[in-house]
Amino acid sequence: MTFLYLNKDTMGIGDHELGRKLLISYLRYLAVSDTKIDMIGCVNSGINLTTEDGEALDLLKVLESKGTRITSCGTCLDYHKKREQLRIGVVGTMSQTVDIMGKADKIIQL
Repeated sequence: MTFLYLNKDTMGIGDHELGRKLLISYLRYLAVSDTKIDMIGCVNSGINLTTEDGEALDLLKVLESKGTRITSCGTCLDYHKKREQLRIGVVGTMSQTVDIMGKADKIIQL
């Protein structure tokens, strides 16, 4: 199983705007590639990808349609008061994250 761990709504460290562009580009290429991602886990500011309209959400929908399961951290959603804004996937728990990371053949973190 391949797990994509998105712990922020950008790619890399540095300028936020550039990091967001890089992440969108990554998701765009991933969405049209043959690379199989079994699950995407969004934590911390990564939950913005699953709670805010925009290109990132659209690309996550494409990945979901290809069979990728998407989860967002329940603690993070509650902390940022965004649980009701979740637009894709399901609410996950830390115990699920620990289990998935322990079983995954590959973990990708941007």
